[in-house]
Amino acid sequence: MLVKRRGPACLLASSMASLVLVLVVLYGSLGSRLAASSGLLRRDYQLLGRPLFKLDVSWPKSPELFSGDVFGVAVNQFAGVVYVAQRGNNVPKVLVFTTDGDFLMSWNTSTIEMPHGIFLADAASSNPTVWITDVGSGPYGHTVKQFSPSGKLLQVLGTPGKAGSGLDPLQFDQPAEIFVHESGEIYIVDGDGGMNNRLIKLSKELQVLWLHAEKGPGMAQFYIPHSVTVDGAQRVWVADRGNKRIQVFNSVTGDWLGSWGSCFTEDAPYSVRLTPDKKYFVVVQLNTSQISLLDAPPVGLIGQCRVVSVIQLAEDVKPHLVDLDLKTGALYVAEIGAQQAQKFTPFSLGALN
Repeated sequence: MLVKRRGPACLLASSMASLVLVLVVLYGSLGSRLAASSGLLRRDYQLLGRPLFKLDVSWPKSPELFSGDVFGVAVNQFAGVVYVAQRGNNVPKVLVFTTDGDFLMSWNTSTIEMPHGIFLADAASSNPTVWITDVGSGPYGHTVKQFSPSGKLLQVLGTPGKAGSGLDPLQFDQPAEIFVHESGEIYIVDGDGGMNNRLIKLSKELQVLWLHAEKGPGMAQFYIPHSVTVDGAQRVWVADRGNKRIQVFNSVTGDWLGSWGSCFTEDAPYSVRLTPDKKYFVVVQLNTSQISLLDAPPVGLIGQCRVVSVIQLAEDVKPHLVDLDLKTGALYVAEIGAQQAQKFTPFSLGALN
């Protein structure tokens, strides 16, 4: 058999091809590891239904600053500032960014143990404040705390370090979230798996105006109430996580108005917020890693829930709580599994109209 010898040029080309192949494999493996460690792999998402939002991949500009489990996010649309609450040992509990993604500061305060919900109140005033629910079990936990924008502790609701159900003085057991209305009235869902399953409304002077505090699947009963928001039609919307539904109440009287459950057969609602145009509710489902937009019903009608758009995130992202910039319509998502917060912007100025 005749064997044809390969010339030097052929051998060199073959060696170079082999080297390139090895480098491609090594680079691909290294790139995957780097992307995974930096959270880039967790930017994958799909849009289902009507496309309303797109991911802003440039926010924040320093994603490596996320060093813990990200649980909550709150926006001051007037100052253009975003507050991100995270948990973990030896990590700042709050990171502060601009809405453009620049890092401003962090709160290295020991007065927050395990932040859960975070809310920006009085954003339009000269003295906005940041409210944080603390579900920790140590000496500072089971409380709702009010801070200045720079992280100075202003006041504490509840009995620090002691879980309870009392109303005078107020006690909490793992309070999940707070919503402060522009009137100064306060709505708190309590608790995140503790002894309480309550929706409490407080006056501006912190007096209890009404509450629902029964555990169960019935009307005005709760099982792990997890998020709360108020619309412009005197209606309170509560993500009743354990019962896989959203319940609705009259904000003045506390009367039960209805519930939505048909949209949450696969996973429970974890977070509920209203878009600036009041047309859609943004609802998060953690275990399925979905962000859904539901049609907001007109005044005087609750009806059945209807999903018009879904942002399907990667499987391990685990979105927890959300907030919206009421000026631009941008959506900010706190993601436990991805250990990051992300920003989604409307596709156009008219996308939410």
